[in-house]
Amino acid sequence: MARVSSTSASPTSPPPARKGPVRRLYDWVLSWADTRYAVAALFVLAFAESSFFPIPPDVLLVAMCIGSVQKSFRYAWWCAVGSVVGGVAGYGIGYFLWDINGIEQFFYDYVPGVSPASVDKVSALYDQWSFWIVFAAAFTPIPYKVITILAGVCSINFPMFIVGSAVGRSARFFLVAWLFRRFGPGIKDFIERRFALVTLLGTALLVGGFLAIKLLLPGGDGQH
Repeated sequence: MARVSSTSASPTSPPPARKGPVRRLYDWVLSWADTRYAVAALFVLAFAESSFFPIPPDVLLVAMCIGSVQKSFRYAWWCAVGSVVGGVAGYGIGYFLWDINGIEQFFYDYVPGVSPASVDKVSALYDQWSFWIVFAAAFTPIPYKVITILAGVCSINFPMFIVGSAVGRSARFFLVAWLFRRFGPGIKDFIERRFALVTLLGTALLVGGFLAIKLLLPGGDGQH
């Protein structure tokens, strides 16, 4: 008599759930922490995000800190350096390229709530609060690239811009590094078990940042 295969007798196992695009991107970013190109990738992402790229470097920084907690401060250093250098590029875009045909309109279309009237009024804000505006954008979820480009458009004091950017970006990224050095394993477990919540909070912070930009730039909603 033929033996009945235990495999055929058991119920069919459900196929593994497919990962969504955000989760796949997270896994891909996390994989950089174990490659020799990790630091270079972090530097390039931080540079690009400070002037034109939409994805913040925190995503890769967090992934790399998860992969190697003991190198967190080193990663934070390169992230801060790349971001400040990218901020200089953003300043240059505003200072040198703003009047080129299409650049200004692209910026208005790209950043919700920013209009020609708001650019005029933010110049006055920079005169009074220049350091604190740069620092706030560098440290908080306010989109830093918006402030770097407008700083160039308004020709704010360049050394002050560098200092505000360096202090704010360093404080932000070294805070992330310190949290992983202090609570690394717990934070890693939380991210793995509560990934949907983490991404939801990240999205909320990003949206909140653009709302803050709209509040900081009077006239962005078309009112005068």
